[in-house]
Amino acid sequence: MTEMLQRTEAEICPTHVEQPVLAAVLDYWNAKRGTRTMPSRADINPLELKEYLGWVIILDVLPEFRDFRYRLVGTKVARYFGADGTGQTIEQAFRSFGPGAVKGVQAIHRKAARDRVPMRAHGEAAWLAEGYDYFDSLYLPLSDDGETVNMILSVFTFDYQAVQAKSASTLV
Repeated sequence: MTEMLQRTEAEICPTHVEQPVLAAVLDYWNAKRGTRTMPSRADINPLELKEYLGWVIILDVLPEFRDFRYRLVGTKVARYFGADGTGQTIEQAFRSFGPGAVKGVQAIHRKAARDRVPMRAHGEAAWLAEGYDYFDSLYLPLSDDGETVNMILSVFTFDYQAVQAKSASTLV
């Protein structure tokens, strides 16, 4: 782990999440999977997640977990990063933050996909760049065949009001 990422913590198979958006989506994912290891993308109904969609990211898992491609980036997440990475890989979307950021973001997704487990990452995001604050996120594997993870349902939260205020102050 690079020095920049030391203020970020990762948790395998989180059982309790306090952040309300993450808790709701984790409960939803668990309900959809039932007794299976993970649900499929077809099990996920965007209308059932309507109030959380701004925080949601869906990624395709590329062969051999070498990278992940953003299929959907919620509007709140796009505002946090100042760009909508839909269609880009993690390597492409995080390149400007440096190789440590790319490797760190890929690693959390890779762990969820390879081991077929939910992951949580949270902490200070100053390793991205100045002005990035505390975040809390989940990475939930999805599988069409019940074995091979082909997508990740991710939820990325932060202080949305603070980000909006920063965005407004840069427009003045």
